[in-house]
Amino acid sequence: MRDVKHVGVIDIGKTNAKVAVVDIETERETGVLTRPNKVLSGPPYPHYDIDGHWHFICDALKQLHSDFGVDAISVTTHGASAVLLKEDGTLAAPVLDYEFDGPDTLAADYDAIRPEFSETGSPRLGMGLNVGAQLFWQFKSDPMLRDRTATILTYPQYWTYRLTGIRANEVTSLGCHTDLWNPSQNCFSSLVTRMELAGKMAPVHRAIDTLGPVLPEVTALTGLPETVPVSCGIHDSNASLLPHLLRREAPFSVVSTGTWVIVLAIDGEPVQLDPARDTLINVNALGDPVPSARFMGGREFELVLDGRPCTATDTEARKVVEQSVMLLPAVDPRSGPFQGKSHRWTAAETELTDGERFAALSFYLALMTAECLAMTGAKGPIIVEGPFASNSLYKRMLEAATNRPVEAAEGSVTGTSIGAALLAKGPQRQNDSMADNSKQTLTITPAFSGYAAKWRDLVH
Repeated sequence: MRDVKHVGVIDIGKTNAKVAVVDIETERETGVLTRPNKVLSGPPYPHYDIDGHWHFICDALKQLHSDFGVDAISVTTHGASAVLLKEDGTLAAPVLDYEFDGPDTLAADYDAIRPEFSETGSPRLGMGLNVGAQLFWQFKSDPMLRDRTATILTYPQYWTYRLTGIRANEVTSLGCHTDLWNPSQNCFSSLVTRMELAGKMAPVHRAIDTLGPVLPEVTALTGLPETVPVSCGIHDSNASLLPHLLRREAPFSVVSTGTWVIVLAIDGEPVQLDPARDTLINVNALGDPVPSARFMGGREFELVLDGRPCTATDTEARKVVEQSVMLLPAVDPRSGPFQGKSHRWTAAETELTDGERFAALSFYLALMTAECLAMTGAKGPIIVEGPFASNSLYKRMLEAATNRPVEAAEGSVTGTSIGAALLAKGPQRQNDSMADNSKQTLTITPAFSGYAAKWRDLVH
């Protein structure tokens, strides 16, 4: 193990960006600073505030290093994003927001060249959710962009580049429905050749690889020693998976929650994945393919609650179950297992109390998660990471719907940061099991099981 105690983690999610300091021995955050990940409207298209993020990252590292000391740095970000660099290392174009629908205008042309699902494990998604579609649209919309672009990086590795000056790609981000990666062959897909990108793709490294120490200019901005090592970085859902991958015996599944709910099934039953239902093959930090499914659960949570309280009394929850008050998919029809369907309530929505709405929404999210688990052939215990891990109604319904134990991961609000910090330890498998106090023993009642069965009957 590398001689590291405190790891500075740059963690850029779709909703918020943060910098945390993780105590690698206790695997706890000792300090966190955050900022909203606000999308800039343009021109030339909606894009991420890269300059704002960089100033925030440097200021946060400076403060956190002063307060706690930082011995190493790791980076984790959301997927579905790539960065185009000029030869001098500056941006060749703004970093496109994957929720921008511009790429849809060239969908037919892109579909004519994209590889089959059998090659990439990547479903065809709308907007910019396939990085290949982003790049196709960007190069067609700006004919000079191809000549300006010297290097293409996956998003976590862009921030690693800003810290170290080393240009790299990495498999967990390449394997996140980009269309650019062949997970079974562990190499770039045929799309890279078809789009004539082979000479522009940065070399592929492992998430755990140390790319280099921080640059002198980073030291000047942050006060970090020039010897601080920087790991290559990792896709956020795979950061949530990593601690379990290193310590648990398969089979098991991890549910990473946030803006996206992503189900990752380790050594489950063999299944035929259906790309039309937003199943896919992710690639974990060890380079292995992982059957996965997803939906925009955090976004749906925000849309339905719309600022209302996140709580329900036992009486309200019991009424929702007993009267079968249900929310049916899909609140966000652009992704997930029920794409294209319009959501509806089985009761008059305007007559629901805030608590009843919260309970029904929690059950909906659990049942959508259970659907994703079933589609990926998941077996064994279910570990919930992120904000939904603190929602007892969600966990109880998830256990009822799957008839399997559900655990809330320790540090679940910031599971991605803990997983990313472990990159600083290096590649060794850890023999200690996950802490027993992370487990939640929940009781499955006939009423909850009946509710889950009725919901499934209504959506299929």
